Amino acid sequence: MKHVKFFLMALICLMTSVACNADDKMIPVEKLPAAAKDYVKQEFPGKKIIFAQVDRGLKKTYEVRLGDGTEIDFNKKGVWDKVDCKKTAVPNSLVPVAIQDYVKQNFADALIVKIDKERYGYDIELSNDLELKFNTSGQLIGMDD
Repeated sequence: MKHVKFFLMALICLMTSVACNADDKMIPVEKLPAAAKDYVKQEFPGKKIIFAQVDRGLKKTYEVRLGDGTEIDFNKKGVWDKVDCKKTAVPNSLVPVAIQDYVKQNFADALIVKIDKERYGYDIELSNDLELKFNTSGQLIGMDD
């Protein structure tokens, strides 16, 4: 009986996962919200969007990938939620000054390569693979390596 319950739970999890991923759909760049397209032009001048996708899960979101590998997630209004530049620095305009100052003072040789807005503040990833968590005031609240 335990095995049957376990099997059913695993099957439900698998079906839920497949159903969630089924909501992802590639779209033409023209279908992105204007705010998202304008944001890419302003913050990543000269970079081309090579991939656009909409996720119509619980909340409608968009994901784009630029020619240099940068990935950007947007909410339904086209406002950025996460920017992952992989090995290059995210634009300074995305990072609150208090966070920039903390990173410069404590990790002078590291670049901020990823920023993710969270309810509590920001998740930051550095080029040295260190992950930092900041509250909305820019104060460090956690660290992962």
